[in-house]
Amino acid sequence: MQLKFEKWNGLGNDFVIVNGAEEVIEDYAKAAAEVCDRHFGIGADGLVILLPCDQEGIDFEMRIFNSDGSEAEMCGNATRCIAKYIASNQLSDKKELRILTKAGVIIPALVDMADGSVGVRVNMGKPRLTPSEIPVISETEEMIVAQPITAGEDTFYMTTVSMGNPHCVIFVDDITKIALAEVGPKLETHERFPRKINVEFAEVLDRKHIRMRVWERGAGITLACGTGSCATIVAAVLNDKTERQAEIILDGGTLHLDWAEEDGNVYMTGPATKVFTGIYEKV
Repeated sequence: MQLKFEKWNGLGNDFVIVNGAEEVIEDYAKAAAEVCDRHFGIGADGLVILLPCDQEGIDFEMRIFNSDGSEAEMCGNATRCIAKYIASNQLSDKKELRILTKAGVIIPALVDMADGSVGVRVNMGKPRLTPSEIPVISETEEMIVAQPITAGEDTFYMTTVSMGNPHCVIFVDDITKIALAEVGPKLETHERFPRKINVEFAEVLDRKHIRMRVWERGAGITLACGTGSCATIVAAVLNDKTERQAEIILDGGTLHLDWAEEDGNVYMTGPATKVFTGIYEKV
């Protein structure tokens, strides 16, 4: 198999991007596991396929596969990367795009950043907060805010949010004391989450800044998570810990989040960087 690709990252959350209109992949899940392998493949958190879309009003379709081969409904960092990929390869001259994902239509727009670079502001849509939408097993359809959950010998207080994919946000006093590699997989596969879940541990620094680390469903610890950052700002507002606009400080850098009061959508702004271009050849 020969595959032309570009490697991109959003704050260290890295992706292999392939133009599906030009490259043929018979099995996306198998290819993702192979190319994302950091020892025997290219190395990435996920494989992103850009596809044409004939639906009216839609510019492209994007499919996202985690490093374990599972398919993700949405990914905020991948959306920023795909918007820059489209622009850099002159696949569209639009500053704002409508991209179809498994979670619905996502709208990224190219914007000028404070440092002079070009970033991407993504309208991530409205958060989904009822347990059945996330999904989370619950006795009621009331929002789950600061509800206890036990993982091993530890009990945490979770707030659950879907941004097209499921998230469990846990606020802690000191994020450095969280053994993410140990507790992350326990929560990801907890019996209350029938489709597994992404796990965010967040430490509120002040009303406009949050330090967050993430365990991603199907990928493990990553340096950044766009949808996780969106879920975190929503959870912070629901718990009255921050304003509706705040910066999320991740292992790989900082994202600006805005849960807009006027339309209820979450807007995420941050960078996306091309790393290299190549041809993957599996002998």
